Amino acid sequence: MEHDDKPTLQVVGDEQGDAESSKATAEPSQRGLGRRGVYLLPNLITTGSLFAGFYAIITSMNGQPLTACLAIFLAMLLDGADGRIARMTGTQSAFGAQYDSLSDLVAFGVAPALVAFSWGLSALGQLGWVAAFAYMACAALRLARFNVDGEEGSFTGLASPAAAGVIVFSIWVALEQGIAQPPIFVALIFAVLTIAAALLMVSNYEYFSPKKINFRERIPFVTLVLIAMGFAIAMIDPPMIMMGIALVYAASGPTKSIWQKLRGTSSP
Repeated sequence: MEHDDKPTLQVVGDEQGDAESSKATAEPSQRGLGRRGVYLLPNLITTGSLFAGFYAIITSMNGQPLTACLAIFLAMLLDGADGRIARMTGTQSAFGAQYDSLSDLVAFGVAPALVAFSWGLSALGQLGWVAAFAYMACAALRLARFNVDGEEGSFTGLASPAAAGVIVFSIWVALEQGIAQPPIFVALIFAVLTIAAALLMVSNYEYFSPKKINFRERIPFVTLVLIAMGFAIAMIDPPMIMMGIALVYAASGPTKSIWQKLRGTSSP
């Protein structure tokens, strides 16, 4: 009996030792994060983007799609600022990257899906919520792939803010045209557009990354003039211009891929 008890006590002791060892390993990491803290400025901007996405959800549920679209547009501006400010100020961190990804899921995944459903997809019944869910799921998959693989020179698949722009600016233009409740055929076109944006997010098409733009380098004077003219033209009809830019950018990935295949086929 004594011989049988000893191995049992030894195994229990080993398990407790492993548990204590794991706990000792995990706790310093957690305490270390608490001591070090997080960078204020980039995470404050990310929090603003997260709040804008949440506000878009609330306003869409209250029947205010235009306000929801404006909130998501604000989230896009903030999302473009937090990462660049973090790189410029040297305040990049793993925590900030994960926090930014979770914020993007809310602002550019959940919020556009709910706004799309509340504005037009709900008229299609079951097909409408399937299209909205497909968009949200593809946004989550796109962000998960980005976290795992990372992207430097270009985006693989349509970025979630750009996909949200396709949805949001289309709704914005429709509202400006007085389409508060779209007819069935418009809702069907919008469902196709939503699913197309969803599939482009999880595609392998390469897209130009704004990270390539260096704001510190010198540019020709004429370039600044063209930029000023571009802003002036955009002010003529902001939602229409932004929708056009979003659609062109979304189509640039497949267009580039087809062009490269055609060049490869035609070359000797």
